[in-house]
Amino acid sequence: MPADGSQDLVVAGQRLRKKLAVALTLSSAVPLLVLAWVVRSFVLPTLPNEQSMFIGGLQALLASTVIGMIVGAYIIWDVGRTVARIAEMLASERAISGLGRRKDEVGTLMTSFNRMLETIEQQAGEINSFATRLDAAYKELESTNARLKETSFKDEVTGLYNRRFFSLRLEEELSRYRRFNHPVSVVLLDLDGFKAVNDDLGHAVGDDTLRDVAQILMKHSRGINVVSRYGGDEFAVLLVETSKAGARLYADRIREVVAKYPFSHGKIVTASFGVASLPDDEATTAEDLFRAADEALYAAKRAGKNQVAAASGSAAKVS
Repeated sequence: MPADGSQDLVVAGQRLRKKLAVALTLSSAVPLLVLAWVVRSFVLPTLPNEQSMFIGGLQALLASTVIGMIVGAYIIWDVGRTVARIAEMLASERAISGLGRRKDEVGTLMTSFNRMLETIEQQAGEINSFATRLDAAYKELESTNARLKETSFKDEVTGLYNRRFFSLRLEEELSRYRRFNHPVSVVLLDLDGFKAVNDDLGHAVGDDTLRDVAQILMKHSRGINVVSRYGGDEFAVLLVETSKAGARLYADRIREVVAKYPFSHGKIVTASFGVASLPDDEATTAEDLFRAADEALYAAKRAGKNQVAAASGSAAKVS
């Protein structure tokens, strides 16, 4: 307990003792003096001499009253003294132990209070420890859930978003298009020479090639776009706030970069692209828009390697 708080307790105990003394004086001594003066001045002179027995009884009554008040005053004084001692003992470091050594009722009560306080402190410590462990477990659970969620949306080989996440974001952008009529485009690309890399050099080299293409896509895409590995050697890019003209420019840029990229295996790898956009193409759902881009991709593949095809209604324009 701080020094100021200790001094306050001592002062409070002393004040209480003084107040009790004043209360005793006002409630016992003063009324007795007044009563004695009244009896002596007004009652006794009016009584005849033959009523001395009544006077003796009155004196005995006054004496017993005085004794009773003295006993009551002593009890109240003892309570005040005890309260003052409690204040002094609480102000010192030996407060609880000092009260616990008393053999009267106060000592018994304070011993029980001491034990209860120790139990409460022990339980409070256990609760704090449990709360700390619970908080740590909760944070670990949040981190684990975040990692699991991130893992469920990421491709293991390239680190790009997977097909599931791409489909969810495509649905969201289609809903946004319906509300605000902002353009949105889908670009699909398929690697032309990837099968030869896998067959001749093995899947490990093929995975390195996929990772290189993923880095190219991430480097040349805006942060709001969604770049994903859709499956195998096929990638899908969701271009937010991008018209068909902007999507074709993006596809041409990626096509040129991939064709000139120095892959570690030394083989030439090119890519074919399919582009579909809203509101340019006829599509009412996310599946319709993706199907239009997929048909454009196959049109580009039929036209030859390293081509970009854009959907146009039910047909695809190859360039």
